[in-house]
Amino acid sequence: MFYTYILASRRNGTLYTGSTEDLGVRVQQHKEKTIRGFTAKYGVDKLVWFEPHPSGDQAFQRERRIKEWRRSWKLQLIEAMNPDWLDLYERLPDLLAE
Repeated sequence: MFYTYILASRRNGTLYTGSTEDLGVRVQQHKEKTIRGFTAKYGVDKLVWFEPHPSGDQAFQRERRIKEWRRSWKLQLIEAMNPDWLDLYERLPDLLAE
């Protein structure tokens, strides 16, 4: 399974959209700042939204589409799944099992 995901620095804060094959490992890399770049520089490490896809290509295409969206659309997407802006990383094993 592949995933498209959105990270936030805080509620209504800086957003980052990405895609990956291993969501847990990738979010952990963001949290530990093991990969230098945008998320490390701006403290964007809270998993606030994600979506599974059957292929890497589909996950990447969804990432590219979301990156073109208006910010308000991204906020609506997050709040539909996660209205309290919780860090879903803490519950990720349970959420992925659903």
